[in-house]
Amino acid sequence: MDTQAILDKQRQYLWPNHILYYTDPLPLAHGDGVYVWDTNGKQYLDFFGGILTTSVGHNNPHVVERVREQVGKLIHSSTLYPNENHVALAEKLAEITPGRLQMSFFTNSGSEANETAIVAAQTYTDAREIVALRHAYSGRTSLTMSVTAHSTWKLGKSFSPDIKHAINPYCYRCPLKLSYPSCGVACAQDIEDVIRTTTSGRIAAFMAEPIQGVGGFITPPPEYFELAVEIARHYGGVFICDEVQTGFGRTGEHWFGISHWNVEPDIMTMAKGIANGMPMGNTIAVPEVAEAMAGKGLTLSTFGGNPTSTAASLGTIEALEEEGGPARFAVLGDRLRAGMDRLWEKYPLIGDVRGKGLMQGIEMVTDRQSKEPAPKAVAQLFEETRERGLLIGKGGLYSNVIRIAPPMTVNEEQIDQALEILDYALGVVHETIGVP
Repeated sequence: MDTQAILDKQRQYLWPNHILYYTDPLPLAHGDGVYVWDTNGKQYLDFFGGILTTSVGHNNPHVVERVREQVGKLIHSSTLYPNENHVALAEKLAEITPGRLQMSFFTNSGSEANETAIVAAQTYTDAREIVALRHAYSGRTSLTMSVTAHSTWKLGKSFSPDIKHAINPYCYRCPLKLSYPSCGVACAQDIEDVIRTTTSGRIAAFMAEPIQGVGGFITPPPEYFELAVEIARHYGGVFICDEVQTGFGRTGEHWFGISHWNVEPDIMTMAKGIANGMPMGNTIAVPEVAEAMAGKGLTLSTFGGNPTSTAASLGTIEALEEEGGPARFAVLGDRLRAGMDRLWEKYPLIGDVRGKGLMQGIEMVTDRQSKEPAPKAVAQLFEETRERGLLIGKGGLYSNVIRIAPPMTVNEEQIDQALEILDYALGVVHETIGVP
């Protein structure tokens, strides 16, 4: 099908609430490594990776071979029958996740993984209420939309009253009008206020992303999670760490983002980059939490842990290790961040640069004094970068954050090329908007 035929059928046969980037939507035809091609044959650097999902690049040969080999043996069996890939992947994840996390429950997506985590926390603690953070995004089910704290992502009318939201560590736009570090990380202390004023005083869990993804790559200060988790555990809760976007070396140095903050989760969720695009989510827990689920009722996930997706995941982790793992991704992330910091010095439209590793964001503002969000600048920047062959992401409550997250197989030359395109595109946007 050509471009127009795809777009016509999209309008005719798919729900109109599918979100499509760009003024003229961009149908993609194929990919290879860090590159994708549209249906007209134009090549692009993909610096959003299918929303942080193609962690080892498009058509990664090792992942493709792993999947091809498994498809020739057994595509699906359900979890009613043990299979080798299922247990091998669970063992590997127990090895690379922090602390005592050991026992896995595989599902199809991050939404399912997060919902599974909440049910596990409620079952283990025999409490119901969950403290989450403002600007969080946790998925598209009714329960995970309840955790989500963006009005635009809360579709429908059935939300859980058990979810309470505390202030998030958004230092650039501190809702308390304080400055770090003199603030004493007051946002963490707000968790205790929320528990004491809006819950029964005994919670099931505190749930948070190490770096908020859809929220705009909001990155907390070093002390935040130690304080937050200590408060949650004081009031009976476990810590659910949502690593759907931050997992598998994305933030550099560690396999999972939370390790930057010196705490160990009781439950961790992951998806997206876990299998390089094959549908999969996982909820891993310390043994006592997982064991608490036994005998409390029946549950299964028909497609969770199927032989094909687990083969893809094993192949993905092997490919990440072959690339040099988190240590290598930290070096690449430092190069990307240094380039983005130079752009901040050059362009006043950039209010903030934040993130870790190969997960970097720039927040666009009309001017740095007022910090007024600049979503129109983001929209124009999208068109300019597309024109020059670079695909990027966006997010944030105010739709004014550029999200940069290339496959972790990216190299230095490709990072420099992306920064060059961003530099040129930002220059065009500044000239158009008239920022001095």
